[in-house]
Amino acid sequence: MSDGMVLDRVSRSYRGGAGVREASLVVRPGEIHALVGLNGAGKSTLMKLLLGMLRPDSGAALIGGVDVRRADSRTWSRLGQLVETPLAYGELTVRANLSVAAQLRGVPSAERSMVIDKAVEAFRLTEYVNRRTRSLSLGNRQRLGIAAALQHEPDFVVLDEPTNALDPAGTILLREAVARLAGQGAAVLISSHHLDEVARIADTITVMNAGRLIGHLDPQDDDLERAFFQSVLRDDESRSEDGEQSA
Repeated sequence: MSDGMVLDRVSRSYRGGAGVREASLVVRPGEIHALVGLNGAGKSTLMKLLLGMLRPDSGAALIGGVDVRRADSRTWSRLGQLVETPLAYGELTVRANLSVAAQLRGVPSAERSMVIDKAVEAFRLTEYVNRRTRSLSLGNRQRLGIAAALQHEPDFVVLDEPTNALDPAGTILLREAVARLAGQGAAVLISSHHLDEVARIADTITVMNAGRLIGHLDPQDDDLERAFFQSVLRDDESRSEDGEQSA
């Protein structure tokens, strides 16, 4: 299997039938892979399965060739992730939060200050660096969360709707950071419902609908939104027909 990130026929069900079904996905080193779908399609669940935050009912998730159920600190130190909301302590300053994140990712103490300074500059957090995180706007908290996830130059990146609450300037900073990491060989998985944004940076776009991966879109498509909705509509119609035939 790839030494990037792999989901191999992963399923996870919930009461009521929602979840993820037989999902297989490969994110290769140096690739920015976008996962798109409507709200409730299962994108966050899929990412949590990849990160070991949820256990699959069947199938396997691997990062760097290591099954996440058996991954140790060396594997996790190579990962940068932001799922749903930024992990930041409201009582701590921006700098203190970045320091905690760097320690958790195994950044040596001798390098920590330099790493944090670079992150503060890269995400334009200088004027907020000594402020408590609880006082930040939603957009700046999101910038902090992204900076904390990426400051240690991870080999594997998983970002769930990272442009949430970001202003245009923050979105551009995110785009530049992700492109730079991919250029260095990182495997990057990003979920989003902003098709125009993922088209700017993605090498591969996978569509998710009703818990299943249903196909791919061409990032160069001039009418990406139309192609996306057609894909979802075809899948909905197909499932409806299958249900009528089995009924």
